[in-house]
Amino acid sequence: TWCPIPWNLVIVAPSVGRVSLCRRSVPAYNRGSQSMQSMALWWSDVQLGSHTIDSVVSANIMPKTISLYATVRCSPCRWGKTLMFINFWYVAEESRNVTDQPVPVRMLGQDFVLFRDTGGTARCLSNICIHRGGSLGHGKLKGDCVECPYHGWRFDGAGVCQRIPSLGSDTKPPSRAKVDSYPTEEKYGFVFAFLGDLPNAERPPIMPIPEWGDEAWRSALLRYEFNFDYKRSIENGVDLAHNEYTHSFQMFTKGDECFPIPDLDIEEQPGGWEYGIRLTMPGAATGLRAEAGKTAPGPTETYTGFHGVSNLRTYIHHSETLALHQYIYETPIDKNHTRIFLVNFRNYLLDASKDEQSLKENQMVVFEDRDVLERLRPVLTPATNTKELLVPADKTLVCYRDRLKEFEAKGWRIDVGAVDEKEDGVAYAIPSPARRESSGWVIDPIPLLSGDGEQQGHARLVQT
Repeated sequence: TWCPIPWNLVIVAPSVGRVSLCRRSVPAYNRGSQSMQSMALWWSDVQLGSHTIDSVVSANIMPKTISLYATVRCSPCRWGKTLMFINFWYVAEESRNVTDQPVPVRMLGQDFVLFRDTGGTARCLSNICIHRGGSLGHGKLKGDCVECPYHGWRFDGAGVCQRIPSLGSDTKPPSRAKVDSYPTEEKYGFVFAFLGDLPNAERPPIMPIPEWGDEAWRSALLRYEFNFDYKRSIENGVDLAHNEYTHSFQMFTKGDECFPIPDLDIEEQPGGWEYGIRLTMPGAATGLRAEAGKTAPGPTETYTGFHGVSNLRTYIHHSETLALHQYIYETPIDKNHTRIFLVNFRNYLLDASKDEQSLKENQMVVFEDRDVLERLRPVLTPATNTKELLVPADKTLVCYRDRLKEFEAKGWRIDVGAVDEKEDGVAYAIPSPARRESSGWVIDPIPLLSGDGEQQGHARLVQT
């Protein structure tokens, strides 16, 4: 009998261990005559966790069980899986939220703790206590140290353990009693943390906000956490062709006319960390911009560019005197979740009474993007550009993908597959600058990718 059945499947591979749990609906099968070839073809495009099924070796189909023996690539799928990078500045938290208590925060799939020392300096440490794995972010502040809630070990802002109660007050903690401490910088109302081991002179810059503190501009912050990969969001931000069809508030043709995007030149900004494009668009006359004087649709000068791996800058000049500038800092929480900090500036209608309307208009745009991005399939950027039919309007996102490959070639990409493989048994830390100066670290540095090598293994798919 042919019947559709949903299956919960788990990969079990001798060289990989328990990898991932997925749910996939088998469209139909015949218990007595299921074709081995069709099963292989159907499973050939499945990606589970950080591993990809290459081919089905054999199958055993019972009334309530399907066992598939498959060859599995045990290294991460290069572009089909998320790309997270060390050696960049990320917004860890708003400055106002880092006060007199430890603040746990998750970034790049790892856990950190933020706190202020007695001098008011924001500190960022790896969250894992090197004694028994306690969460420092759920401990207490004791002077210039954060105290682990498990056994009371105290770590200062440099990550050095200053007190181990069980050793007594007269015993100095051993030299290995240290956790990774990351450089911090407070700007634009944020605590930025540099998550990597580069020395100061080699670090990429924080995306600047020239309007900060300028009384000619009115600013507001919007903060969100969404269920999509940050790369999808960055690519959306540099995609000028989607505006007319995604954003109801900004449509100027109502989708009835074509809006051709010319072949644009990509601008490399000074310093080499930002790339963007400029385009004159027939902007709408709606909302605050209309109230401020743009009473009819007309040319709107736009610029959008990506900075580093997870930041965006967008300028929208409705007229010669009306401008909107936006700076977006995106922090990957983990593989499929992103924290977004959007700093919005306008140079018109500066009275605080207009802030609510401004936030409403911006939030409408953000939520329309969210609704599209959370429904994209595949969830992550395809493995190669050939798996999308790209057109000239996609030139900037191709440039972005090329830049990520350059950062990967530097050895800055996290090996998400290796992390997932051992997530229940091994704790990792993003390597800090101190690891270049000393040895004897208890927590392993997070695995990084620098080449294209793959390992082969065999796996058994078992219905559960």
